[in-house]
Amino acid sequence: MAGVSASLEQPQDYVAPARALAPHIEALRLTHFRSHENLTLDCAPRAMVLLGANGIGKTNVLEALSMLAPGRGLRGAAFDDMRFERSLGWTVSSDIATPDGPVRAGIGWRDGARRVRIDGANGKMDDIAHMLPQLWLTPAMDRLFVDGASGRRKFLDRFAQSLDASLTKSLNAYEKAMRERNRLLQDNGGAQNGWLDGLEEAMALHGVAIAAARLTALDALAVGLAAIPEAAFPRAEIALSGTLEASLRTQSALEVEDRFRAHLADTRALDGAAGRCLDGPHRSDLQVHYAAKNMPAADCSTGEQKALLVGLILAQAHCVAAQRGAVPILLLDEVAAHLDATRRAALAEILHALGGQSWITGTDEQSFDGFDAVFGDDFAALQLAANHAQ
Repeated sequence: MAGVSASLEQPQDYVAPARALAPHIEALRLTHFRSHENLTLDCAPRAMVLLGANGIGKTNVLEALSMLAPGRGLRGAAFDDMRFERSLGWTVSSDIATPDGPVRAGIGWRDGARRVRIDGANGKMDDIAHMLPQLWLTPAMDRLFVDGASGRRKFLDRFAQSLDASLTKSLNAYEKAMRERNRLLQDNGGAQNGWLDGLEEAMALHGVAIAAARLTALDALAVGLAAIPEAAFPRAEIALSGTLEASLRTQSALEVEDRFRAHLADTRALDGAAGRCLDGPHRSDLQVHYAAKNMPAADCSTGEQKALLVGLILAQAHCVAAQRGAVPILLLDEVAAHLDATRRAALAEILHALGGQSWITGTDEQSFDGFDAVFGDDFAALQLAANHAQ
């Protein structure tokens, strides 16, 4: 597959985007969510550190926050599985400080239905996502570079969605059309079918939109990576492998769409025999290299991989702040693991310079030495009590 790369030179010191605003959560209330029967937190505007032993419910708080974003949150779990008790629903409610004033927004799940409320009225997830962009990093993502391409695609797509909300509809529409095409090909062995023509038209239209959004995100991420000093986190070089993405670098979207539509029609028998579509944006892959060592991230040490991943998230936050004018909330679960003291200090400095709200979990206070000195009154370290855990 063709590869599309992006890389830039880096500065010595981090400089945050100018004039970026910092919407943040002032209060968070959980009811019957995961291990928290009832939990209310008054929140610091910049750094919220949640401390406690494993199993105390720290990640559950971050997952609750991620419910205020489109999708199924940072664990990708079923909404039913988030209930404190199987017979009950759950709610996540927040008071959000926005440039236009305070907003109360929340999400609830009960009887198999999700409900979004904004200032006492029914709302949409896209409205919350617009006022409160967020990105996250979890321990499960530590295997991003060594596991399959699917996780890396989702990683890039989540960032691309934070820049272009319309990507969500394209991703859903493409997946739906592809599933239907796969089913029809299994049923009729690839014979001519007018319904197949329509499905392939949808796949071509939305597939090219997905590829274009990913290229935009790739280029933006390269700019963000260039803004993160290499002295703080290792410089990553990124590329995107995918036939549609490569074609869009040299051809118009209309040309690429026509070629992909024709390709799908030509490979019906082959795809039908395989039981799946063998080419398209669902096969693309984000490639990451450690620049200084000219080494694939998959071959780096655990510590190097963690540092590269943290650098990617910080670069994404920089991009969102620069392009949308709003610093995203960062949910950083056990981020201090595998980071030495120098990189933990660099993390604190960059987060402080970004100016957004960061939610960070950890098991011991030593992992956050110096954070209070960097953030001052904007820092809060909360020790979660044992009675919050099941």
